[in-house]
Amino acid sequence: MLNISNNNINNQVDLKDFNSNKLLTRNKITRLSVWFIILVISLFIFSPFLPWTQNIFSKGYVTTRSPQQRPQAIQSVIAGRLEKWFVQEGDFVNVGDTIVYMTEVKSEYLDTNLVERTSEQVNAKVQSLDAYDSKIAALDNQYDALENGLKFKLLQTKNKVTQGYNKIKMDSIDLAAVEYNYEITKNQLLRVKELYAKGLKSLTELQEKEYKLQAELAKVNIQKNKLINQKNELHNLQLELLTVERDYADKLSKSISEKQTAISSKMEGIAEVSKLKNQLSNYTQRKKFYYVTAPQSGYITKTIKKGLGETIKEGTDIAIIVPSNYDLALELYVKPQDIPLLEFGNKVNIRFDGWPAIVMSGWPDASVGVFKGKIVAIDRYISDNGHYRILISPDPEKKQWPTKLSIGTGAQAFIFLKQVPLWYEIWRQLNGFPPDYYENEKEKVDVIKRKAPIKSIK
Repeated sequence: MLNISNNNINNQVDLKDFNSNKLLTRNKITRLSVWFIILVISLFIFSPFLPWTQNIFSKGYVTTRSPQQRPQAIQSVIAGRLEKWFVQEGDFVNVGDTIVYMTEVKSEYLDTNLVERTSEQVNAKVQSLDAYDSKIAALDNQYDALENGLKFKLLQTKNKVTQGYNKIKMDSIDLAAVEYNYEITKNQLLRVKELYAKGLKSLTELQEKEYKLQAELAKVNIQKNKLINQKNELHNLQLELLTVERDYADKLSKSISEKQTAISSKMEGIAEVSKLKNQLSNYTQRKKFYYVTAPQSGYITKTIKKGLGETIKEGTDIAIIVPSNYDLALELYVKPQDIPLLEFGNKVNIRFDGWPAIVMSGWPDASVGVFKGKIVAIDRYISDNGHYRILISPDPEKKQWPTKLSIGTGAQAFIFLKQVPLWYEIWRQLNGFPPDYYENEKEKVDVIKRKAPIKSIK
């Protein structure tokens, strides 16, 4: 029994048949139970005072913060008919690789020489613009010629008017001389009549003087008529001067009008040329859209349109591409009552589907196999599911997230808040209160101080 010798009788004697052995064994078990009970009571008494990190539990899935790194649909810019596929589902494509080739289905684009014919129209219209330039130049020359003709005509007419004034002066002088001669002849006739009455002059001499007086009177009348005619001619020249200005003004206005018409036609031609060039550029660019290419490098995960000969509209999804390079993030949805408690930079423990981990939500340091993150975005509007969306990015100071993670992988996250005693967390959970149910006096004072200036400003 005491194992003093090498002879062992345990195989020959059953100790359970002895009462003394039963008493000794019962006492040992009783002592173990007492120590266990004491240990349990101690844990029950002291564990409520252990520190507990408050947290918000939420489920989500892996995504990316950059829109260009998310799975996207490759769309057709134009309507067309699928003629040839160049990829299969699961293929990796580089940016610019051809996905599918299409042909036209709209009647206005079916002409195979549409670009060449439109280019011919542009060239013809450009040549017509050259003709307008020539016409405008000819009208400019015509306008200059009319201006020069007006100057010469005005100068010629003004010279005639000046000559008319000079002739009037000369005729006035001649009239004065003729009238003077008439007066002399009249005085001579009077003296001859007196001498004839005394018998000193003959009748012939008297008649000669009378004839001469009539001749001088005729000269006076002729000279007066000549002066009147010259004045009338001067008046006609003055009227002609006004007529020349009016006639040339009409011609110049007509020339300007024709020039403006030519300029307007040229502007219309320029507009038509621009429109045709725009069409030509559109047709040229449209031909490039016959080949639908990959907008970025990635994997073709799904082809939405199948087969050949299928007709599609503008903006129709053809295939889905998943970028090969992306920055991971975690998208979570939390309850509206938890949103006021969250802040940018809150720490998060994450367990991804497919990566085993032991999570201790209240004691994050005891968690094993979890990954770290922090809040980088919080939506300010509620989602359709009645929760608010938040985005979690990897914590650069901690270990990296798994490189094999794919967009869409599920995850469970624990967002950490304040550290409180365990009894407080149990009491809060039993009563269904939010994590930050109470605020200390200092925080309330700070809130009031922040709100007071805002109210005073309003």
